[in-house]
Amino acid sequence: MTTQTATSVVRETAKRPKKLFRDWMYPTVAILAIFAFWDLSIRAFDIRAFILPSPGEVGYSLYRDWGELAPNMMVTLYEIVIAFALSVIGGVSIALAIVSWRPLEKAIYPILVGSQVIPKIAIAPLFVIWFGFGIEPKILVAFLIAFFPVVISTVIGLRSIEIEKLYLARSMGAGWFQTFLKIRLPNAMPSIFGGLKLSITAAVIGAIVGEFIGADKGIGRVLLIANGELETDLLFAAIALLSVTGVVLFLAIDILERIIIRWHVSQRVKLEVY
Repeated sequence: MTTQTATSVVRETAKRPKKLFRDWMYPTVAILAIFAFWDLSIRAFDIRAFILPSPGEVGYSLYRDWGELAPNMMVTLYEIVIAFALSVIGGVSIALAIVSWRPLEKAIYPILVGSQVIPKIAIAPLFVIWFGFGIEPKILVAFLIAFFPVVISTVIGLRSIEIEKLYLARSMGAGWFQTFLKIRLPNAMPSIFGGLKLSITAAVIGAIVGEFIGADKGIGRVLLIANGELETDLLFAAIALLSVTGVVLFLAIDILERIIIRWHVSQRVKLEVY
């Protein structure tokens, strides 16, 4: 390593804490501003708590009802993770089949698109009739909502490659598997991770939709009960907990993306000039 390269690495390392502080400062300030506007609006217009609770009341509800919220959130989290895992396995498999065999694409692509046009909340009661009130209908609803972004993004990623690279690989004697592993898959990874980010957020929505139809536990059940009993503070607390869970899952996928495809241009550190 040359002296110039070492100096550049040291400078970049020194900038990381400052960059990390800036990355967290902006959303933190924005959230605090929203909370302040929320609280001031309630005070200014004298809004009743059952219509719109204050941030403090929502925070107290989180503390007071944590014994109820936490176990139900764990049930919903389990549904989300299982549905997401199934969507990744099923979505990537279907995408590989579509890209590899043209007749299969013509046969199932219209079916996939048609399945997304049907509102999942309309067919969710059928899953309850078929599978009962257990966890299976919720996972199935979440899977049906979450797998489509994975399919589409993977297909786009696997096909968005210069034909010259494939010709070069063939001219060098690379087989189908080598071409896929060394060229197609790395080229498709950014698009695939984009689909995974959409999928994890869709799985959160799907799990709640499934719990709305029929569930004896889960954060969706808490939302229904809080809404029926006009416990607006508990309703907001459950929504806040669900939102935080969704953001954490999204960030987990984002961190995994940075680790796996750190070589890609989208993950390179951008120097900011001040």
